[in-house]
Amino acid sequence: MRDHELTVDQPVDAGGSDEGPTPVELFVSSLASCVAYYAGRFLERHHLPYESLRVRAEFDMADDRPARVSAVRMRIELPEEIGTVRRRSLLAVVDHCTVHNSLRVPPEISVGVG
Repeated sequence: MRDHELTVDQPVDAGGSDEGPTPVELFVSSLASCVAYYAGRFLERHHLPYESLRVRAEFDMADDRPARVSAVRMRIELPEEIGTVRRRSLLAVVDHCTVHNSLRVPPEISVGVG
């Protein structure tokens, strides 16, 4: 991606070398990092500390086919209490991050070979 390299792998028990996140972990991390970016920008715009901002994400896989993520739960950990009104505003902002929007209105996907 651009000039960055990223190693994606599978755990050893799934036939990989566990040298990086799985594609699904990367997918969920993409959503969490998008939420973190938007939350950080919100805090910065409102002159609130953002250095210790964290977003924790967990996910569940569907039990049926096709194989897919069935649920993602994220928790934004803020450096300090921001109050009810700002908390609602922050949640409204992060709810519309680019990755969120791309999941709500899925892109066309095509796969070619060669």
